[in-house]
Amino acid sequence: MTHYAHVIDGIVEQVIVAEQEHIDTLDDPENWIQTSYNTHGGVNDRPGGESLRYNFAGIGMTYDEVRDAFIPRQLYESWILNEDTCLFEPPFPEPDDGKEYVWEEREVDWVEVSAPGVE
Repeated sequence: MTHYAHVIDGIVEQVIVAEQEHIDTLDDPENWIQTSYNTHGGVNDRPGGESLRYNFAGIGMTYDEVRDAFIPRQLYESWILNEDTCLFEPPFPEPDDGKEYVWEEREVDWVEVSAPGVE
């Protein structure tokens, strides 16, 4: 069994598990695109596995025919599509100082998360 994404106008509408023979019987088999549950960011997490379309398809994701890639929606306007992974990334990395941060789009920056009641 294989995962397939139903893509209409470049948007994933549904993801199912099926055999190719079933897909071939549907009214629009050309709109069903194979996807791999084991693929994320252009890497297959199974030993020896090959990446398939950069990311496992999900409802609402975009299918880019030119890149032959499933691309998640852009959560923040300032984030940039990484062409190697087909994932959106912040314009600069999260600080690596042992503290916890969240992305704040209004500031276009990482903001430290403070513990409740701590000032």
